[in-house]
Amino acid sequence: QDNRISIWSAGDLGNAGLNGEYHGEPHLLCDIQHNGDVMDMQFLDQERIVVASSTGTVTIFRHHQNNQTLSANHRWEKAHYHVDQDTSSGGAACTGVVCNNPEIVTVGEDGRINLFRADQKDAVRTIDNADSSTLHAVTFLRTTEILTVNSIGQLKIWDLRQQRNEPSQIFSLAGDRVPLHCVDRHPNQQHIVATGGQDGMLSIWDIRQGTMPVSLLNAHEAEMWEVHFHPSDPDHLFTCSEDGSLWHWDTSANVSEKPSFLHQGGRSTAYLSHSTINQSVVSAWLSNDPTKDRMEITNLIPNQTLSVNSLDVLGPCLVYGTDAEAIYVNRQLFA
Repeated sequence: QDNRISIWSAGDLGNAGLNGEYHGEPHLLCDIQHNGDVMDMQFLDQERIVVASSTGTVTIFRHHQNNQTLSANHRWEKAHYHVDQDTSSGGAACTGVVCNNPEIVTVGEDGRINLFRADQKDAVRTIDNADSSTLHAVTFLRTTEILTVNSIGQLKIWDLRQQRNEPSQIFSLAGDRVPLHCVDRHPNQQHIVATGGQDGMLSIWDIRQGTMPVSLLNAHEAEMWEVHFHPSDPDHLFTCSEDGSLWHWDTSANVSEKPSFLHQGGRSTAYLSHSTINQSVVSAWLSNDPTKDRMEITNLIPNQTLSVNSLDVLGPCLVYGTDAEAIYVNRQLFA
């Protein structure tokens, strides 16, 4: 009933021991009340966090690091709504938010897409009837294009430079219209996209060709809630599910030689030059059956029974939240 946004310190990353273990317990730095369920959130920059609410409101909170407090910096009331923005009960859940500072894109149960700028009071752009069904998630494809997934198994590309309110491309799962819940784009190969949905399957798409996924991989026994490529080593992909599992998919060419994760990358929409692309990696994700070639799949939490609702990954750290009302930090992802 009472929801809060909390900022935690997960211990000091700077003082890793000789064997790579970190010291220091996670502790709560500050928190603030939030109206409605938190559907999604993302950092806009070092101190601002954009939060999507089940009430349809989108809020930017500022983390004041000098005195460790949080305050509401800006609020777009009922950015998502069913009937009419002015009625008291008309809010529709904002299901997803993605930031590329200063731009913020939100999607919702009302099938709307909003483009906000952090420094502007009103939406820069709203596509009112972007979708006739619920939009479950959104991510940037490149700075001017976004990807959305909906509840009838479709992946759509929207070009924000275009004034028309239609997607520039539509991809869909064949046969059953299985709701898609999550989407992520390969950090260096922007044409490779992963989605997950109601049936627990992992779909890999090549948006340069066709309108169907290039591969469908059997994954979880129930809904897949989140999918993420590792931001600095996208041979590695992570998925989590209602069935209580969190899978690490490893397509690195030689699985026995684990790469070193000494460099710290950020989860941002930075675009790498094509020279950094490793051709063997591309073929691994895009081959008809990546599992046949070389893929190691590990369930990182084998005996979990409660839903794993969200995850994020950075360097050697994986963080995930479950229905046990707990947040877990795994700091030895590639140990």
